[in-house]
Amino acid sequence: MTPADTGASTTVGAAASVSASAPVSDSRMTPGGPGYRRMSLALFLAGVATFALLYSTQALLPLISGDMGVTAGDASWTVAAATGGLAVFVLPMSALSERFGRRTVMTASLAVAVTVGLLVPFAPSLPALVALRAVQGAALAGLPASATAYLAEEVTPKALVTAIGLFVAGNSVGGMSGRVITGWVAQEWGWRVAVGVIGVVAVACAVAFRLLLPAPRHFTPGSLRPHVLVRTVREHLADPLLRRLYAIGALFMTVFGGVYTVIGYRLTEAPFSLPQGIVGSIFLVYLVGTVSASTAGRLVGRLGRRGALYLAGGTTAAGLLLSLAPSLPLVLLGLVLITAGFFAGHAVASSAVGKTATHGRAQASALYQSAYYIGSSAGSTVGATAFHAAGWPGTVGVGVLAVLGVVTITIAGTLAARTQRRPAAA
Repeated sequence: MTPADTGASTTVGAAASVSASAPVSDSRMTPGGPGYRRMSLALFLAGVATFALLYSTQALLPLISGDMGVTAGDASWTVAAATGGLAVFVLPMSALSERFGRRTVMTASLAVAVTVGLLVPFAPSLPALVALRAVQGAALAGLPASATAYLAEEVTPKALVTAIGLFVAGNSVGGMSGRVITGWVAQEWGWRVAVGVIGVVAVACAVAFRLLLPAPRHFTPGSLRPHVLVRTVREHLADPLLRRLYAIGALFMTVFGGVYTVIGYRLTEAPFSLPQGIVGSIFLVYLVGTVSASTAGRLVGRLGRRGALYLAGGTTAAGLLLSLAPSLPLVLLGLVLITAGFFAGHAVASSAVGKTATHGRAQASALYQSAYYIGSSAGSTVGATAFHAAGWPGTVGVGVLAVLGVVTITIAGTLAARTQRRPAAA
């Protein structure tokens, strides 16, 4: 498949040809090879810890609103502050990983994040809770970009999409287990005990991650000089394909952040009036995301990158529209489709960033993660505001607009690829 067929730049095509001509003795990890299983499990657990901590308050927002006497929009800042902190700090943390190593930065990030996670249950007020969550998000910023860069350096190109898909699958398991656990624990002992339990689970994941992750063998330290970082960022932002991928990640996460920030309010109110434990169990649909993310590589192999993105966007939109039904089974089916579409789209876009960037991979991934979590913060706040103003249809409207943005950007990539192909054929 040519670069034009996938929407990749000619630089990627050159990189691919270099990889194709590489010697058979390539020492990078590959499925079934030494260290691959340990690496996969380690990053899977890192993904679990990251999403469990990052969204630990999301399923508990109705309880936080009631306990602290605040609105849904105010309570949503406990989610938006964490994702916003991650979005702001992911680029500086990626620069540190270029200098001090991916494993070192990921380990330090998890250590700080789990420590803050053990303090969150003792927050005396909403402002204090929001501040702790912002610090926690900033600490977690060292995980996503560093993990993607680690995989791009240590795993063979053919296995990259699958490896990143497994990391994203860890995200989905963390998001699911965090919400399910907090839902049932909070129903019995309150939201503070619930987030404390998540903190303990994250500690266990962090320890296992550090013990399992193989030492990097292909990392070359970079420079911390600001002008080098600025130049690298400018070069990435000048790449049209990378810009499209960043926007796609942000828009997909806008949908996901809005839906899962608000769904707890919808399901605890009439006509459903579900108890908190049942609402937490709704997040078992994240298992669908685990499957769709881990199979993203095969999806791209069959449909191409843009075809996979069209399918992911269409699935997400169908789920949004289906969730408008006043029937609980149909709402659940809608959440299944939204989750499957989101995680597939995210895995495809994030792995494409790792393949497209031929240098400064941590910065390229950091820019994607920054856009991605800006989308999460925007989705959380705008989705909650729309819900307060127009109910669930308002939140769905925000999501549909975001999906239309994904489709529009993907169409632009298709047209750009056709334009590039014409001169080549002349």
